[in-house]
Amino acid sequence: MGGLFLALALVVILGGWRAFKEAPRGGSTLDDDAIRRIEGEGLFVPPHGEALDLDQIREEEEEFWEETWDEPEQF
Repeated sequence: MGGLFLALALVVILGGWRAFKEAPRGGSTLDDDAIRRIEGEGLFVPPHGEALDLDQIREEEEEFWEETWDEPEQF
């Protein structure tokens, strides 16, 4: 029985190690400098060079605030 648990633990550890090694690397694109630019300019330019669509963002925000919210159920 102990051998079965050892084998299962080994499979889990090796699977985790493999997933870790295959995970994409790279830091966050939203660093402190990017946050300062957003605060100063009000615009974040993603790494691929396309600017955010402020009109679409505004429309999405307006739709969000126009949502009606259900009242919580009383138990």
